[in-house]
Amino acid sequence: SEVLAGLELATWRAALDHPLLIADAATGNPGNTPLVRAEHNGNTRLYLRRYWQYEQDIRHLISARLGTSDELCRRKLQLTTGADRRPDNVTDTARFATALDGLFPVPPVGPEPDWQKTACALTAQAHFAVITGGPGTGKTTTVVKLLALLQALALGETDSPRPLRIRLAAPTGKAAARLNESIAKQVQGLSLVELASAVGQQGVDISTLRDSIPTEVTTLHRLLGSRPDTRHFRHHAGNPLALDALVIDEASMVDIEMMAAVLTALPPRARLILLGDKDQLASVEAGAVLGDLCQRAEGGHYTPATAEWLEAVTGTPIPEQYKDTDGQPLDQAIAMLRVSHRFDASSGIGQLAEAVNRPLGAEHGPKEKKRAVSDVFKKDFADLARLRLADADDPALDRLMVNGNPAGFTNQGEGRHDRRGDSIAPPLGYRHYLEVMQQQRPTQTSFGEEEARKPFDDWARTVLDAHGHFQLLCALRKGPWGIAGLNPRIGRALRRAGLLQASDRELEQGWFEGRPVLVTRNDYGLGLMNGDIGITLAVPDARNTAQQPGRSLLRVAFPASDGSGDIKWVLPSRLQAVETVFAMTVHKSQGSEFTHTALLLPDAPNPILTRELVYTGITRAKHWLTLVETGRGMLDEAVTREVVRVSGLGVK
Repeated sequence: SEVLAGLELATWRAALDHPLLIADAATGNPGNTPLVRAEHNGNTRLYLRRYWQYEQDIRHLISARLGTSDELCRRKLQLTTGADRRPDNVTDTARFATALDGLFPVPPVGPEPDWQKTACALTAQAHFAVITGGPGTGKTTTVVKLLALLQALALGETDSPRPLRIRLAAPTGKAAARLNESIAKQVQGLSLVELASAVGQQGVDISTLRDSIPTEVTTLHRLLGSRPDTRHFRHHAGNPLALDALVIDEASMVDIEMMAAVLTALPPRARLILLGDKDQLASVEAGAVLGDLCQRAEGGHYTPATAEWLEAVTGTPIPEQYKDTDGQPLDQAIAMLRVSHRFDASSGIGQLAEAVNRPLGAEHGPKEKKRAVSDVFKKDFADLARLRLADADDPALDRLMVNGNPAGFTNQGEGRHDRRGDSIAPPLGYRHYLEVMQQQRPTQTSFGEEEARKPFDDWARTVLDAHGHFQLLCALRKGPWGIAGLNPRIGRALRRAGLLQASDRELEQGWFEGRPVLVTRNDYGLGLMNGDIGITLAVPDARNTAQQPGRSLLRVAFPASDGSGDIKWVLPSRLQAVETVFAMTVHKSQGSEFTHTALLLPDAPNPILTRELVYTGITRAKHWLTLVETGRGMLDEAVTREVVRVSGLGVK
């Protein structure tokens, strides 16, 4: 900062203005200089050449899938008929509308359309599409129905019916495992009778249709075939992926380099469907691709032709505020889900997320935003608690970690019910999973073959489920308010409560029963992915004898990533890239949800503390949220600071 403070923009420009160092993108052929300069409406963007090329590849390949070119994009080409943008198997509007009605039999309530149905229709008729929306808006539900629709249309073809080759992928192993589990459950519960009878003259066999919907999810690195110690992949333009459609979940986490690699490796006629929350944290690496693509998603900007076709196939008109005669081709491929089925008007979590996520503008400046966030806490929502720590040694944090601080919630967290009327358990801390671990430990003395291991598998599943009831999230990795300082502190608090038996050394860097661990790097040999969480458990030693009974060994239990519910037992010595996860960074929590989430803000301003980080942390909470503040004004500081990543993807 001291070095940069003495430099002015004119000095930078003069230093860079050399033909061997920098080239102008406007020339169309900027040569091979290490830097590229792009001008637009008086603004200058400076690129490392590699990232400029990634951006150009993404723009060109998306434009090609939208059936347009960059020149037509700049001229704001207006679609003339709905058929102009529909792929080959969406040609009969009446048949398509009947198939949609089979998937969405219940008409929408009120004047607003069924946005899931609209998203399904819009996405089915595009070779490139984005489905975005906040937590609980039904992105996964929509994509499962979309896959069923695409396969039903393919199997219902009269000439050569065959299922589409569809692959599902996510940027991390954790996100892939969650999508795998979620889709597997939804496919089994999906009613396909009306859909199957709506396509083709003879209909489609239901079991064939259900089997054709993919449930296996892989990571993008594994899908593309990463090559060790290089930036390259086995699949590229010269060796494209063998598929007809690719669905990428948690697309906000995909950086610009990976997105370029995916688009390059796709066959020209294959579909690409991106799912994600445009307002979540962007990728750790360079780029915010999903956010750039969805800059105009709030306004819809559907052309009259698109709106007319959507009304014809969904039976519900698109509200006027979402129409735009100058809508861009990209706008016609983006569907935003606008109704949260997890948070309603009575949810403090939902109201807080909305207040935090509202962008700054001329009529909603920093003061108004701070006031809106503060007003949420004044309304005493039953699912929201605020904990202000007096200092670094405040025992209130330890009580939260151990018991979940039910006293911070209305009526001690008792008496709440979800939308189905089921009772919601009061907020819990880490005591819950550790007591479950002790109280439900199998009495069986052997841990051997599959049948003998079943009681331990059941035990591990119960402990892992109990662990998901509470999670502390923080912004930083280092310092007393980062995971480096918080994990040992929480371990000591649990030890004082009699819930852990571990020395200080073991809490810092060793293994002990009850230790939750987070995998930080994909390990394909063990079948563990970055983001997987396991619990360390003590199981009987197979070498036990009558003379020496009762010995035990530590094993780490991980849930299988295929949604089967199986347990994978791993020796601690085989885990080379794991860390204790009493505290987890918000970045690592993306793609996860917890019954009770505690979000801890540091005690000093930090560039990483932004609106997007706070919003992402808040929306990891399913039923309970505790906001922990270690310094005054940090929440206000965070919600008024936004991530600024400048790119040309959103430039029209």
